[in-house]
Amino acid sequence: MRIAVMGSGAMGSVIGGLLAKAGNDVTLIDVWREAVDTINSQGLRIEDQAGNLETLRVRATTNPAEVGPVELVLVFVKCYHTETAVRSATPLLDPTTTVLSLQNGWGNGPRIASIVGQERLLLGVCYHSATVAGPGHVQHVGSGSTFMGELDGKMSERLQRFADTFNQAGIEAIPTSEVLKEIWSKLALNVCTLPTSALLRFFAPQLVQHSTLLELMRALLREVVSIAQAQNIPLNFDERWEVITGLLKGRAPNAKSSMLQDVESSRQTEIDVITGAVVEAGRRLGIPTPYNNVMMWLVKSLEETFLHPAAAAR
Repeated sequence: MRIAVMGSGAMGSVIGGLLAKAGNDVTLIDVWREAVDTINSQGLRIEDQAGNLETLRVRATTNPAEVGPVELVLVFVKCYHTETAVRSATPLLDPTTTVLSLQNGWGNGPRIASIVGQERLLLGVCYHSATVAGPGHVQHVGSGSTFMGELDGKMSERLQRFADTFNQAGIEAIPTSEVLKEIWSKLALNVCTLPTSALLRFFAPQLVQHSTLLELMRALLREVVSIAQAQNIPLNFDERWEVITGLLKGRAPNAKSSMLQDVESSRQTEIDVITGAVVEAGRRLGIPTPYNNVMMWLVKSLEETFLHPAAAAR
């Protein structure tokens, strides 16, 4: 299968690399010239939890026009780059191309659909965890399931075909008729873990080692579950809590959340489509979200110290 991956950061490199290893024709597309050049000259290096390093031959480019039409476009860019990246991806599209977003947060789907058309769009979530160690070098620190689905809930032929392609590459993929539930389930995980890890500079397993922090994450989760249920999205608090704590306990000791990686690199975080999505939905539905409000304010303040240091100093 011809596949283009928009965004060759940690997750795009891991998933794209595994798909290429399985024999698919994969191209990684990114604006990070140093990473693209390194991947083309030295290969893509993926390091597993045990420290074993594998080098894969994958094509990379900064220019989607060099690739031509593909069967599947995977979108892994940060939320604030979604529209720019997808607009640049138009040379990858022909009448049969599907665009699959496996990005964090809520709100990427409508942005993509407004550009490529809703009929092309599949949405999903990915429970793998990875860290960028350097240009063309990523650490794959946690594995999990990938869920994908049609917006209308249909179990279509194309959905099954793409899930089969992932599974044949060793990426457990589950086609679902309830993709919105899966997105909000992942959103619940991210709301509890990403801002807390970024603010405290904690690795993933550290988040379950402190009783007071567990109480905070429970409060954040209660707000997400209330808002999901108000939208007829059937999240269950106990089920989500068990999954979240189980995932954190199973991560490698050095597993860093994507938001912590952003903060350490002085990059803008995705707080707006994660915690911000919960706050906005609560405001719209008339459901208070005091804990998520505070987490958003704190992360925004932290961002300001490196994105707008002059303003933060006033």
